[in-house]
Amino acid sequence: MSQLIQLAADGTASIVADTWVRVIPPAAGEESVRKQAGKVVLFKLTGEQTFTAEQIANTQIPASGHILVPLAIWEARKAELQSRLDRGELGIVLATNETAEALQAAFADLNTLPLIAIFVERFADGRIFTLGNWLRTRFGYRNELRAIGDVLRDQLFFHKRAGFNSFLIRADRSAEDALASLNDFSQPYQGGVADVPVWRRIHRA
Repeated sequence: MSQLIQLAADGTASIVADTWVRVIPPAAGEESVRKQAGKVVLFKLTGEQTFTAEQIANTQIPASGHILVPLAIWEARKAELQSRLDRGELGIVLATNETAEALQAAFADLNTLPLIAIFVERFADGRIFTLGNWLRTRFGYRNELRAIGDVLRDQLFFHKRAGFNSFLIRADRSAEDALASLNDFSQPYQGGVADVPVWRRIHRA
């Protein structure tokens, strides 16, 4: 059963087959535990290296089909992957410790990418919402924007309001239950990517 939920142009949502293969670099050696102010740092810091040169070089990329590759893989192996992009077979995975500006620097026109996926390692990392919003509003991205990683039911409504139009639900959760969550609220108070705050939508005499 597919775990992918996708929004149609009219805003209706359904569970659909996932035709994209996510390319994941091999695991690195044991990482040292980072601490900040005596506490373990749970998230990668902005600008921190996502993958090592060895991981990038050893990453196996399928020879055909639609592939989602990390931004670091694209930057290091662009010559190998350019033809896949030209055929519309390549999308990019952006981690939450990476920036929309870094993605823009790698692609003169982000809309050459049929799919951008934002990977959130832990659901408590709110940077995924900022990245989605900025890609839509500041960088003008119009194609499929997908939330992947630790994506849970209670966040889907807010992912949608941040500009995402597809959501890969965590494997151990119910996609059907998550689908229903998109109707949890009928009249959000705050403004979102595709609407304005409720106080601007309601006209009082």
